[in-house]
Amino acid sequence: MAGLKKKRRIQMIVIGMVLLATSSVLIGVAMKDGIEFFRSPTQIAENRPGPNERFRVGGLVEVDSLVRGEGETITFVVTDGNEMIKVAFTGILPDLFGEGQGVVATGKLVGDTFIASEILAKHDENYMPKEVIDALKAQGIYEEPAGS
Repeated sequence: MAGLKKKRRIQMIVIGMVLLATSSVLIGVAMKDGIEFFRSPTQIAENRPGPNERFRVGGLVEVDSLVRGEGETITFVVTDGNEMIKVAFTGILPDLFGEGQGVVATGKLVGDTFIASEILAKHDENYMPKEVIDALKAQGIYEEPAGS
């Protein structure tokens, strides 16, 4: 009788481990395309991402870099103070998007241009995405807004 209980316990442990491993693999496969890492222009220059890798780039929109093309295509330059990256976006920009402001763009690097599928801009005069603040602080150019 004790041998049968031990066999059942071992079978249940093995079944549980197989189910755990299977669910881990399924979660990993499902999240593979959903994870988008944040990079600053300096990080992109130092370690160029793969051609099919989706990620986020953030920094400040360089003043006098915004160019509206024909149709809805807009190009601008994102900088972190050290490096710059050209961004192309087809679509409608957020209302609060502007030069000299913080921005985070999601997309892929094609050649030397970042092709953005989504643009996120600040939502009030003191807000900047946390990733952008961290990248600018690492470069030594971020200044705390007055009254913080």
